[in-house]
Amino acid sequence: MEGTGPGNAIYVVNHGKHAGLMIRRADIPANQIPERVDFPGAEYLEIGWGERDYYQADDPGVWLTLKAALWPTASVLHVVGVPGTPQEAFAGLEVLRVTLNRDAFLRLVRDIHGSFVRMNGDKALPLRRGQYGDSWFYPARGRFHIFNTCNGWLADKLKRAGLRLGWVDPFTSDQLMARLRRSGAAVEH
Repeated sequence: MEGTGPGNAIYVVNHGKHAGLMIRRADIPANQIPERVDFPGAEYLEIGWGERDYYQADDPGVWLTLKAALWPTASVLHVVGVPGTPQEAFAGLEVLRVTLNRDAFLRLVRDIHGSFVRMNGDKALPLRRGQYGDSWFYPARGRFHIFNTCNGWLADKLKRAGLRLGWVDPFTSDQLMARLRRSGAAVEH
């Protein structure tokens, strides 16, 4: 991507149903994403967005699946503190590296920062422990529904940072990953 300043690598990992965005914790400016203090041993933060009840459920079942798809509902952010590299943490999963110029990277971080629901400008309070590793769920902005899904949310953030991923947001994580590969993202091993 064109722009000013050196580039920052971000990573996108394909979990099957959804994709997660990974940002090196040390690259996040001090005034952005204060929730990072909840993960002192992390080298990276993996961030995903989804329907509040479905995403937090151990076994969402049919009712939560239908509710998530058919009604605009509240959302959460799932943040995972990753102590090593994306490739080590998610060995066996597809991981893509995208290099953004500094301006694009800062736009992406500001956009992610603005996705948290915070009281009085402080950091967001965790709702509950996350799905794996050192992780938490946090309240998020935006309503989840079939036309505003986790993969569409991530694609929107990446497009707002300057990536060209097409007019229509991808529905599946495989569609998102294919578009990222076409945009020049590098496969990590």
